[in-house]
Amino acid sequence: MKYLYENSVIGAEHQALLQTISNTPSLQGYFEHSFKGIKPKNYCGFLATGDENYFIVPKIVEDKEANLNIFLYMLLYAYDIKLSNEDIAALNNQQDRIFEVFVRMFTDGLLEEFKRGVFRQYITMQENLKVLRGKYLVSENFQNFYHQNIACEFDEFSMDNPLNRFFLYAIRLFKKYSRYPNLLRCEQVLDDVERVAVDTKRFEMRFDRTNERYKKSLEVAILLLRKLVPFTGRSGQKSFAFLFDMAEVFEKFVGRLYREIDPTTRLQVQKNFGSLQLKPDIITDTMIIDTKYKSITSRDDLHTHDKYQMYIYGVNFKKPNVMLLYPKHKVDVSEGLVLGKEKDVVHLNMRSLDVSMDDIFDNEYDKYIDVIKKRLEVLYE
Repeated sequence: MKYLYENSVIGAEHQALLQTISNTPSLQGYFEHSFKGIKPKNYCGFLATGDENYFIVPKIVEDKEANLNIFLYMLLYAYDIKLSNEDIAALNNQQDRIFEVFVRMFTDGLLEEFKRGVFRQYITMQENLKVLRGKYLVSENFQNFYHQNIACEFDEFSMDNPLNRFFLYAIRLFKKYSRYPNLLRCEQVLDDVERVAVDTKRFEMRFDRTNERYKKSLEVAILLLRKLVPFTGRSGQKSFAFLFDMAEVFEKFVGRLYREIDPTTRLQVQKNFGSLQLKPDIITDTMIIDTKYKSITSRDDLHTHDKYQMYIYGVNFKKPNVMLLYPKHKVDVSEGLVLGKEKDVVHLNMRSLDVSMDDIFDNEYDKYIDVIKKRLEVLYE
């Protein structure tokens, strides 16, 4: 396993990887090109090209494996991935299985729902049949006047519906990069479903009491599809990247922690104030918190638009206390600013959260989460 750091130039010793990145359009958005070289942006995860595997990790501490464990633990918690201690130990020892962990979570959950009954819904169909079924189609039958078949329109309680077509599409794609046996079992269950390509960016599914139990499986599948970057490596080798935006991971990680600290916590609350649409990351009964995944050491590094953003949040949501929360880098950040005046005063606190842990070993995921939660509670007070 080879390691790369986010926002760090990839060394010349990885010449084959550099060439692959330069020649692969689907990877361009995840890497920055400059006169200094090529470096990963704020994306971490796994990249497999040919016979070589790479992990892109955040630089939180000096030890590469510790950085990887921190990233994995943040990822598991941020996306609410529940694993046993044995599974976490295996993940630590075989880090390239991170994609497999998500595939298994999706597939096992889906298979359990299939055992309770495959989702079916009434689909309106039109066919030429020997006997009348459902509605007689006058115009179609007029055109078929010399044929013995009858053009009919009827409703069929079918498993060949948009939700199952989506699942089948996802399963067949994941099979290209994973040999997990339950993928094949799920595919066999959907044998009567038509194989079609699905635009995952536009796919929408409305859930009700008939299909609600499939919502989690759909969410995990969409997550996998959106983070998976398939590409063709050198010599036509099948390759892929599985990358996460660290700004998103940090936001979700902190948001879940806050929910456990303060039960009034709400995440991504969108509200319109006239033509102004606002959506802070975290809002509680007493404050608004916005996460920023960037390196900052003092108030001098605070961008003006960040101050404006927090002031607008505080005034419109009527929360006089707001916080910008950063991951800790070299130094702790603990700064305070007063924005506005009189009745529109907003108190802005800048804080950094230390997400490192010097003694992370196998099976210490729960310990890590408890430690970070206690640190966050101190900042919250």
